[in-house]
Amino acid sequence: MNAIVFLYESVLQIPLGEFGEYVRASTPRRVPVVLSRDEVSRLLAALQGSWRLLAQTLYGTGMRLMELLRLRVKDLDFERNQIVVRGGKGDKDRVTMLPEKLKLDLQRHLERVRLLHEQDVREGFGEVYLPEGLARKYPNAAKEWGWQWVFPSRSRSRGPRSGRVRRRNEN
Repeated sequence: MNAIVFLYESVLQIPLGEFGEYVRASTPRRVPVVLSRDEVSRLLAALQGSWRLLAQTLYGTGMRLMELLRLRVKDLDFERNQIVVRGGKGDKDRVTMLPEKLKLDLQRHLERVRLLHEQDVREGFGEVYLPEGLARKYPNAAKEWGWQWVFPSRSRSRGPRSGRVRRRNEN
């Protein structure tokens, strides 16, 4: 209906006048696809390593994929069992739960990530992307542990805009 109104009024410049009563087509409602517990268990069992932890975290927290990939170490609060999601849908921040079952696996994962980060720092790298204003305000924050990605890429690469060599998040 909006397309027809736009065509007549803006393109053809023909006034339509009053439409009177008209019925809009109803939009079909879709039932979301939800996996059964057994299907979820089989899916998670088929994954290994970081991929499994990524999937478990997505499933256990209800986070969106990009929210998880942009997660930084400082956003995990193991004492309160919380995860701070920054810049989520609608560019809003929120807090979600950190399932007890994931705590130990995430802590072990972060130990490996920390060793990788320390190696990068020793080799003259080890910084991550920070938003522009934050990078100016805190010039050393990019190498600090708290700002590192929870799920960094396996290898370093040169950033297309900055030209700096660093690990990106796994997206």
